Amino acid sequence: MASGKFTQVEKDEIVKSISEAEKYTSGEIRLFVEDVCGDNVLDRAAYVFKELKMHETKERNGVLFYLALESRSFAILGDSGINSKVHKDFWHEIKLEMQHYFTEGDFVKGLSKGILMSGEALGRYFPRQSNDTNELSNDIVFKD
Repeated sequence: MASGKFTQVEKDEIVKSISEAEKYTSGEIRLFVEDVCGDNVLDRAAYVFKELKMHETKERNGVLFYLALESRSFAILGDSGINSKVHKDFWHEIKLEMQHYFTEGDFVKGLSKGILMSGEALGRYFPRQSNDTNELSNDIVFKD
C-alpha cells in the first residue's frame, strides 16, 4: 500500500511543500504515488497526468511528480505552458537533485526539494496573480 509507506507527519510535510511552492505561482503541482508503474514510467506518468486533469489548468502550467515506490521509478512531467518556457534540461536537473535524496532513502526530503525547485521556476514564468485560485488539490494522490 503506497499510502502506508509515509507517516501522517511525512504526508503533511510534502503537502506543506506543495502549498509553499504554489504561494508564488499560478502553477499547479501534484504528487501521485503508487507501488508499481509497469514497463514505462513516462507513459504511466503521462496517463496519470491526464487522469488528474492536469492538462486543464488555465495556463497549462501543471507539474506532476510521479513516484512508483516498489518499481523504484519516478518522473516529473510539466504541461506545455511551463515546458515552453524552461530550458530543456530543467526537469532533469530537478530529477537529479531528488535522486540524491532517494538513494539515501529520504523520499520526503527528495520530493519536498523537487517540489520547491519547480515552484521557484513556476513563480518566475507564472507569477501568482491577485485573483489566482487553486485549480487542483494539493493533496497527495495514492493508488493503493
